[in-house]
Amino acid sequence: MIRQRAWAAIAAATLLNLPMGSLYAFSVLLKPLEAALGATRSELSAVFGIASVAFTVGMNVAPRLFGLAPAAVLVAGCTVFSVVGLVLAATADNVVQLAIGYGALFGLFGGAVYIFLQQGVNLIITSRHGLVNGYIICLWPLGAMLAAPAFGWALARWPVQATLAGLAGVVAVAGLGAVALTLHAGVRLPAPAAATGATPTVRRTAIFLQIWTVFFLAAAAGLTVLSQAAGIVAAYGGSTAMALAATTGITGAIAAARLSGGWLVDRFAVPSVMAAAHGLALAGTIVLTLWPTPAVAMICLAMIGVGYGFVSGATAGAIAFYWPRSDYGRVAGRVYIAWCVAAVSLPVLAGHLYDLSGGYRLAVIIAGCGNLLGIGLATTLPRQTAVQRAPA
Repeated sequence: MIRQRAWAAIAAATLLNLPMGSLYAFSVLLKPLEAALGATRSELSAVFGIASVAFTVGMNVAPRLFGLAPAAVLVAGCTVFSVVGLVLAATADNVVQLAIGYGALFGLFGGAVYIFLQQGVNLIITSRHGLVNGYIICLWPLGAMLAAPAFGWALARWPVQATLAGLAGVVAVAGLGAVALTLHAGVRLPAPAAATGATPTVRRTAIFLQIWTVFFLAAAAGLTVLSQAAGIVAAYGGSTAMALAATTGITGAIAAARLSGGWLVDRFAVPSVMAAAHGLALAGTIVLTLWPTPAVAMICLAMIGVGYGFVSGATAGAIAFYWPRSDYGRVAGRVYIAWCVAAVSLPVLAGHLYDLSGGYRLAVIIAGCGNLLGIGLATTLPRQTAVQRAPA
């Protein structure tokens, strides 16, 4: 019998998901890419949207590949294609090639490897499901927090193409380490036929739809902040340094909130955590609408982002409570379709509204309306039971 090591599985997820999370620091690349490719803000927002769609497709395709090859081989394959995508992006001289390399390939295989690694962890761990899954889902914004200043440092010295090439190198090295750790962890991803999950009941279907919608509403606002934080702060009159600091600080705060959201649902009711998170984000949109200054923008964008982070972590933990852990990857992939829809809705609309008006005020108001609806829906979710706290 192969000995399984939870710490190694968690380390593998950490090592590779951190550089993949640089996707959330895309806003730092906006102006350099606009200059290098002659692209508009709407076009580059669409590239981010394509990456988000591809990421979600990858997450939903990944469970179908369980059992077709060893986990380490699946992780290695995703690494190779992600690196190829970044190399295409680094050599792009037009938006189409950037969309194919960065959007399609980097997004698709980043999503697939996320599910491979997260499913592997869930099949090994036996306790603290909320905390562990909150930690895994926090790795992407944490990676963006590290990537934002790294991108800023690199862009001050080299063109954006060289910065993307450097990211490809980092992903390649991290992928090699993740493959080794996956082997050491003894991760096994059984084929769907070997899984123990049953067809969802009517009650679970209702819970799924509620969680999906609550997560979508939080993600629409949060992804707008993540994808365009630098541009939003600049639009409110902030300096370049303030915009970069906001991107770094907000992504770090979201990472902490995702971890905390998972930890909170180990201890408190899922509906309470999610409703409070939406309430925090709503407060941020109200204050920013009433007092639109650079300093207020930084604080309020952080509130919106943290609210999204709490909902993300709570969602990751809730899946582990409401469904058997053998079904985690399948259910998570479907829930994260909400993330995809959110990424191609308000963030893209916000970029379009910016091109038309030169500001983000209307986008902020729309985000607030979504948070208000999210509060109402979150309160209708059932409390997790003692049985759900120890899923099979």
